[in-house]
Parts: sequence; C-alpha cells; structure tokens
Amino acid sequence: MRCTRVWFIAAVAVALLVGASPQVWAKQLDEAEIYIEINDTDGDAGIQMMLDGEDWKRMRAWDPFEVKILDVKARGAVGIQGMTELFFESAEPSFDEQPLAAFLALFPEGIYRFKGVTTDGTTLRGEAELTHDLPAAPDLVSPADGQDDVDPDNTVIEWMTVADPPGSSIVGYQVIVEREEPSLLVFSADVGPGVTSVTVPPEFMESGTEYKYEVLAIEESGNQTISEAEFDTE
Repeated sequence: MRCTRVWFIAAVAVALLVGASPQVWAKQLDEAEIYIEINDTDGDAGIQMMLDGEDWKRMRAWDPFEVKILDVKARGAVGIQGMTELFFESAEPSFDEQPLAAFLALFPEGIYRFKGVTTDGTTLRGEAELTHDLPAAPDLVSPADGQDDVDPDNTVIEWMTVADPPGSSIVGYQVIVEREEPSLLVFSADVGPGVTSVTVPPEFMESGTEYKYEVLAIEESGNQTISEAEFDTE
C-alpha cells in the first residue's frame, strides 16, 4: 500500500511539472565583450571589458580555466536601484615592467563566462571569447609627429593599411583627435577596413593650437592596437 502511495505521489508531481507553464530561470546579458588594447606608441597593453544587462546588483566573471577574475556587488542605494552597464580598462604597465607575453599569460584565450543577479533575484548569464589575434600598429602618414604647420582648414589624418592578423581580419579603424587646452575637445570617427584617411571638420580645428591624434586598428574579435602622434596648427 505504501509503495502504491509513493508511486501515486510521484506520478502527480510529474504531471504537475509537465503541465506547468515554463519558467524563465535565467536571462542573457544584452552585451558581453572582452578584448585587448595595445598602445604601440606608449608600449603597453591592457584588458577591456563591457557588460550590459538589466538592473543587476552583482556580477561575476570567470576565465577559460574557471578562475574567478571579477566580482562586483552593489550595496545600499545602488544595490536597490540596480546597475545596467559596466565598462572598465585594466591598468597598463609598460612592456618593460610587464612584457606582452606575461600579459597574455594572465588573460588566456578562450571563453570568459559571466553570471549576475538582478535586483529581483533573476540570474543573468553571458559569455565572450577572448583571442590573441593582435593587429599590427597603424603606420601614421600625416600629420607627421611634431609637425607644426598643419592647415586647420584642411587637416587630414592618414595612415597605411594594416595587414590582417593571422587567422583574423581587420574590420575597421577608429580615429580620435584631441585638443586639451583651453578645454578638452574630442573628435572621433569610425571607418571601414578599406579607408586610410579621415578629414577633420574645419569647425573642430583652431589656428595655433596643439592637438594629439590616434588611429586604432581593430580586428574582428575586438582587439585593437593604437598609434599616436601630436601636431600643431599654423
């Protein structure tokens, strides 16, 4: 009799589970990225990470060997309100202090896994692949580093095409021009892999002013390498 009762209870439980409406046990992050940025001019490298998802109060990350590398927890008012976006850059010691090989050993290639908890207790999950497919540094053509007679009405940033890294491809370039004085002013443009020059809008430029510019070569997994130079307008 007892055995019959146990089988009856088990059958009812299965029926309830089968007939129950499906539940969402976890949601996916809207965005999860991890990539390497090398500054060839300064001679350093760093890791960058971007996570985006609905109001979470805790987020953790594991490397491909299941070593936890990040644990962020919001508290107090921020924990109640929740967070949505997290972007950070690691420190970037010079290659003299930390050779590139040592940096790459810290951040091995593979799938990085992310797990968070929203303010209502829902689990958030995501993953991103980190590669060691590193672009070469863009060879800057003009303006030349230190040039002091650039025409503010015709400022053209020009560089040489960067060859595809082995096993990957260059997907585009980013050009950034900065004026620091008397106040910070930034011009930025994203262009495709077949473009090797960008004309800076004349309204951004001023005569007798110092500017810094950088060109980033970006490969398909997101890794990027920067070349920098400075110039003055006439």
